[in-house]
Amino acid sequence: MDGKRVLVTGGAGFIGSNLANYLAELNDVVVIDDLYLGTPENLDDSVEFHDASVLDDELPGSTDIDVLFHLAALSSRNMHEENPQQGVRVNVEGFVNTVEQVREQCDTVVYASTSSIYGSRTEPSPEDMEITAQTGYEASKLAREKYAEYYSNHYGMTMAGLRFFSVYQGYGGAEEHKGEYANIVAQFADEIVNGQSPGIFGDGSQTRDFTHIDDIVRGLEAAADHRLDGIYNLGTGERYDFNTVVGLLNEELGTDVEPEYIETPFDDYVHDTLADSTKMREATGWEPQIDFEEGIERVCAPYK
Repeated sequence: MDGKRVLVTGGAGFIGSNLANYLAELNDVVVIDDLYLGTPENLDDSVEFHDASVLDDELPGSTDIDVLFHLAALSSRNMHEENPQQGVRVNVEGFVNTVEQVREQCDTVVYASTSSIYGSRTEPSPEDMEITAQTGYEASKLAREKYAEYYSNHYGMTMAGLRFFSVYQGYGGAEEHKGEYANIVAQFADEIVNGQSPGIFGDGSQTRDFTHIDDIVRGLEAAADHRLDGIYNLGTGERYDFNTVVGLLNEELGTDVEPEYIETPFDDYVHDTLADSTKMREATGWEPQIDFEEGIERVCAPYK
């Protein structure tokens, strides 16, 4: 993508800032973020930043937009459960409000959904499998997908919903400001370096499909370039358990820190995730390029 005017909501956050900085090399990039879980320090000087909410009546910088990347959200189960009403407002109303403000000029939208709606699965999860909302967060993202379907059918817009799988980069990137909401790879690495035992729910056998931020950014760009419509997974198709993550981090950092096992605090905890990204691969040629071992090296590099 080049020569476009691009709006990234939630663009000062982890995924959004990586996307905005990447696209700013060849495009005019505008970022809107209310700084609930983002910081403008993540952004390059070439990015136009506005401290604003996706719920605002008039979104600054939203004129003459060619592509909208809508990443703004209360982006986890716990964030949403702390204030379900606000979660719905941000995740659903904020999405509709933003699309409404750009749709007369922009017909290409790429937005964040979630892989959480697949629940706990050790088999690859395809986009067309039967799903049910187990949490308010999942319900809000499913509502977002349905509104996207409406905009596609009613207005002919291309609305690509991407279900990300366990995105990580490390505190040397743009995750540190997320604190307890950062990916466990980033949290565990920082704790191990500081001689602290990573806290793991259960016995550490739970697994995730860890996907490096660079692969996610390329997937977001590919979805816009190919003007995808519908729902697409972004994940590696490989899974690692948390005990293995701790072992790989110790090996890379030259440490020997044991985890601390904690009772799982809620019943709807997702034990396993695994992506089937066949649909995305066939539509765009996208493939994950950073395997987990290389990703671990990148996470640990700033500590050496």
